Amino acid sequence: MKIIAIIPARLASTRFPNKPLAQILGKSMIQHIVERVKLCNEIDEVVVATCDQEIVDHVQSLGYKAIITSNLHERASDRCAEAITKIENADSTSFDIVVMVQGDEPMTDPRMLSDVLQPFTDAPKLEVVNLYADIQPGEFNSPNCVKVVMDLVGNALYMSRAPIPVSTDGVERPAGKQLGLIAFRRDALQKFTELEPTPLEIYESVDMLRYLEHGIKIRMQRTAYRTHAVDIPADIVEVERLMKLKTN
Repeated sequence: MKIIAIIPARLASTRFPNKPLAQILGKSMIQHIVERVKLCNEIDEVVVATCDQEIVDHVQSLGYKAIITSNLHERASDRCAEAITKIENADSTSFDIVVMVQGDEPMTDPRMLSDVLQPFTDAPKLEVVNLYADIQPGEFNSPNCVKVVMDLVGNALYMSRAPIPVSTDGVERPAGKQLGLIAFRRDALQKFTELEPTPLEIYESVDMLRYLEHGIKIRMQRTAYRTHAVDIPADIVEVERLMKLKTN
């Protein structure tokens, strides 16, 4: 299989403008992510997809690849779909699997990419694999944590920013934390952008609900590795602290 990792990123963020270029221990956040993704041996190509020329210039100055995409995309998956089409056309090549890696996860572990790719080897007919982790204390009630509940074989049933599943006895029930690290068969990613956006996708602001509402299965794959997303400037301090702990 030929595999590409695409990192969607943009400067326009309500809570943290210019976030991808924020400095973390002497490197931009986007540089940390690219370098970590490139450590995964299964990945053949790594490209940043952005609507901002400033990000393209920065990434290319580091010797890495970046491509301009439309500034009209509401969903990161749509941005990745445009990017892969442009990349394949420009290089006269094709990829079997596209891995989307969020542009605000500077602590992405390369082993997480290996985790999300593993199910394709075990079940070649899978179209989409979405990584999830165990929910940590304090995350269950947070709208920033997208909860996912699954069927008995590990396919997603629903994803929500609300605390699900609801318990009648007041005890938190097992659910997973949906991570933004998602692997698509090439055709499945194209299908995403061709499908009409769906009511629950828009209501919850969760890309993957578009697949579920259109009846397309998503296999959830657990990872033991933890990251720390950067949502607001204060998160930089915590990420730097965690990075220092890992290097000591």
